[in-house]
Amino acid sequence: MSTQNIYILGIESSCDDTSAAVLCNGKILSNVVASQKIHEQYGGVVPELASRAHQQNIVPVIDQAIQQANISKKDLSAIAFTKGPGLMGSLLVGTSFAKSLALALAIPLIDVHHMQAHILAHFIEEEGYTPPTFPFLGMTISGGHTQIVKVRDHFDMEVIGQTIDDAVGEAFDKSAKIMGLPYPGGPLIDKYAALGNPKAFPFTKPRVDGLNFSFSGFKTAVLYFIQKQVKENPNFIEENLNDICASIQYTIINILIDKLKKASKETGITRIAIGGGVSANSGIRSALKEGEYKFGWTTYVPKFEYTTDNAAMITIVGYLKFLKKDFADMGVVAKARIQL
Repeated sequence: MSTQNIYILGIESSCDDTSAAVLCNGKILSNVVASQKIHEQYGGVVPELASRAHQQNIVPVIDQAIQQANISKKDLSAIAFTKGPGLMGSLLVGTSFAKSLALALAIPLIDVHHMQAHILAHFIEEEGYTPPTFPFLGMTISGGHTQIVKVRDHFDMEVIGQTIDDAVGEAFDKSAKIMGLPYPGGPLIDKYAALGNPKAFPFTKPRVDGLNFSFSGFKTAVLYFIQKQVKENPNFIEENLNDICASIQYTIINILIDKLKKASKETGITRIAIGGGVSANSGIRSALKEGEYKFGWTTYVPKFEYTTDNAAMITIVGYLKFLKKDFADMGVVAKARIQL
């Protein structure tokens, strides 16, 4: 049996985080993320500014990842990168760099689907963490995505439910913006929600057929509610911030858990694995834990640093594809939208 180490360098640049990671045989040696602060003043990600920041960050981030992994570029077995979905300008920076580096080092290039990577992040080898066995339901919840995926194998996935309009992360961030909270507002809602009464202000849940989600109506409901209350009492937000946040969070979590319950019932699958930036939300994590004794689920939540956009999840997909010799050619192009 060969004991040769496989080193994969992963590059992730789908939105506003530039990240590079090095993996050796399934274990992460480094995972470096450079976040872009510039978007805070605009209350959301500005695509043009994001791609410029990626251009500035990509060389130092990759350099740092290789240094932290304590290897040299010559040790690398392949380069994996995010092909999409994401912001086109941002993806182009990572794609072009990955191609150039693979070409210069004469090693294979591996293209990775960003959503697949969120799900396969569960297979990064971590001490004390057992990945889910197949089949399982993967729920990816982030600023740009809300999906329930039936996962039969590493590369056999079927989207059985998704948002028909806005993603769950956007519902959190926009609700926060309506209340005058800074961007990104999702983590702040989580923080204040812990101190409030989740049943203080009931918000109606959108009715959507099947396993799909919709959050645009919910955002509008929050907007009208806040506008009406502030008209009656200008200090309404300050006086009720914790309760408003708790009520918003409670409703969003209920929407997610209701669909998961339905998906689990319809498929007969009780293994639930979550991923994406919103899975860092403490309310969602405790609702999943509750699902273990309420519905007999087994739940899987990856390490916090593997839930947001990061290159570690890109390297694990790269590693699994490397073992199958599933390589990309140099004609591969970034795509803003790709189906899973």
